[in-house]
Amino acid sequence: MKKLIRIDGMNCQHCIAAVKKNLSNLNLKSNEVKLGSAEVELDESEVSEKSIRDSIDDAGYKVISIETIS
Repeated sequence: MKKLIRIDGMNCQHCIAAVKKNLSNLNLKSNEVKLGSAEVELDESEVSEKSIRDSIDDAGYKVISIETIS
């Protein structure tokens, strides 16, 4: 399943690197991080939305929304 995550507080390449690093600690199939958002592919039986939110929070940013995309 793919999810689009809107993230507040990102404004530079360092922000992208910090979020990408934290998301890489999760068991995601893929993750692509841009300024203000991330697109991840995951197995929901292995990774929860809460763990994604917590990972981004730990990097110092706030999740605005998580949407399922096709």
